[in-house]
Amino acid sequence: MFTTENIGLIILLLLGLVARSNLVAAAATILLMLRFTRLTFLLPILERRGVEVGLLFLTLAMLVPFALGKVNLREVGKSFFTLPGILALVGGAVATHLNGRGLHMLNDHSHLMIALIVGSIIGIVVWGGIPVGPLMAAGVTYLMLECISFVTHLLK
Repeated sequence: MFTTENIGLIILLLLGLVARSNLVAAAATILLMLRFTRLTFLLPILERRGVEVGLLFLTLAMLVPFALGKVNLREVGKSFFTLPGILALVGGAVATHLNGRGLHMLNDHSHLMIALIVGSIIGIVVWGGIPVGPLMAAGVTYLMLECISFVTHLLK
């Protein structure tokens, strides 16, 4: 019952509760339930497809204003020619690139996941941030590591 995996999930659950991060607390609880109910065969499926399913629901939530008719296509078209619209295009492209790099980094260094989640909790508590997921945090981490590597290379 008190295996390393379960203790780690319990710690994450408690951190999520203390930080009022319902997503972290709920995720830890669901994973604990899967472990305690012997449904661990679902874990590799979640590991393989969980990001895709999560991104699907995030994208659905972002597109609901279109479905509700709250977004005018003419306004959308015009926005591409404004400074905020152009920066949004660039920001979207850069963010997806960083997310891809972050995902590769997590595949190679999965032990960093807990640090990313704890960092996200700190961001929630200290700066009132919103946890959009470890993938973006991994992308930002990748960018910081690349910047440090670049600066280190310049100083040699």
